Amino acid sequence: MTDVVSPESLAAELPQGMVVTDPDILAAYRQDRAQDPDAGTPLALVRPTTTAEVQVTVRWCAHHRIPLVTRGAGTSLSGGSTAVDGAIMLSTEKMRDLVVDTATRTAVVQPGLFNAEVKAAAATHDLWYPPDPSSFEICSIGGNVATNAGGLCCVKYGVTTDYVLGLEVVLADGRAVRLGGKQLKDSAGLPLTKLFVGSEGLLGIVTEVTLRLLPPQAPACTVVGSFATVHEASEAVLAITAQIRPAMLEFMDSVSINAVEDMLRMGLDRAAGALLVAQSDAPGPAGTAEVEIIQRAFEQHGATEVFATDDAKEGEAFTAARRAAIPAVEKLGSLLLEDVGVPLPQLPALIDGVAGIAAAREVMISVIAHAGDGNTHPLIVFDPTDDDEAGRAQTAFGEIMDLAISLGGTITGEHGVGRLKKAWLPNQVGDDVMELTATIKKALDPHGLLNPGVLL
Repeated sequence: MTDVVSPESLAAELPQGMVVTDPDILAAYRQDRAQDPDAGTPLALVRPTTTAEVQVTVRWCAHHRIPLVTRGAGTSLSGGSTAVDGAIMLSTEKMRDLVVDTATRTAVVQPGLFNAEVKAAAATHDLWYPPDPSSFEICSIGGNVATNAGGLCCVKYGVTTDYVLGLEVVLADGRAVRLGGKQLKDSAGLPLTKLFVGSEGLLGIVTEVTLRLLPPQAPACTVVGSFATVHEASEAVLAITAQIRPAMLEFMDSVSINAVEDMLRMGLDRAAGALLVAQSDAPGPAGTAEVEIIQRAFEQHGATEVFATDDAKEGEAFTAARRAAIPAVEKLGSLLLEDVGVPLPQLPALIDGVAGIAAAREVMISVIAHAGDGNTHPLIVFDPTDDDEAGRAQTAFGEIMDLAISLGGTITGEHGVGRLKKAWLPNQVGDDVMELTATIKKALDPHGLLNPGVLL
């Protein structure tokens, strides 16, 4: 792009006030939760409410060759919605329609709705939307689709893609296409719906999602175990998952335990090296058997204390503690948030390896995890005003991703590659996959206008 294009002509095609150029407002949309210091400044912010308005925006960008970044609630932890200089920032925050269809057990939603709002709407019809990122109260369905978000219950109930039956997507040339629908089975043509889930805004802009809903989750029994070391806790995870698939199996280390206790004051064991929170929602005798398996695994792998409850409020308190881990650790300093995962047998090696990196680089790294599926969140805590420590933190960030790859794992289990992790993606997937990815991107977005700088 050689000439600066005024967004006034775009504003003339959209409802009054939908295109924003106020510098103070634009400044609030430069960064997402990843807080990328290299974030640019948008040419303008557009907040559409309909697919047609998204189409107008995309066609204007295509005509003028203006890049376009799509943003949901701004909770990306990988820089997936970081602003780009001179680009349009399209926020889906005002796209909030929702219709629940009890006959098909589906919800048709626009991308701006929060995950929690979809859950609440489903619950009013005695239905359940399972995917539950820790940020479920503040993250949007559009962002969940873009990154194929998971959450605490995905060890048993799966991730976002398992619940997306259909999409409406605006392509880079402004066409709107419908993929899938309310049917549970559909083998017609290529599985394009799956292609767009997890594509991080590179291939099109999702303007409507058809989600599969389930009957309500059965009441769960919660089992909590305190361990002297993170290694013992990780071995207990393997013992459990070798026998059953629990409804939840979450991990916290001593740093996160103490940070959460500082924030919530709920009586967590500050001396524990690690905490595991597990749940079984299997009915009747099957549930009793699962709880016994979990308790036995905890005890056989060195748990210093094991506590079980079928009280829903007590169980939710421990779940809330796990969800609070990232904001609690954030109070200790600036964070570089990792999202690496490994095959379950490699979980102890990953956790031990992260501890080794923390010691070698002399930085604090707190590890929390969706332990039941091998997806960990090492949180690197550092002082951004200390150049030496910040440098060591960045080195540790890369070494953790290298470690995950060396163990046959992934650099991201649910947060997406975004802008912060793309340098490591070729090391995981290889040159052929990178070439294939670029080919698909070019076929759908030949001018490279959608979310430039993400993933590729």
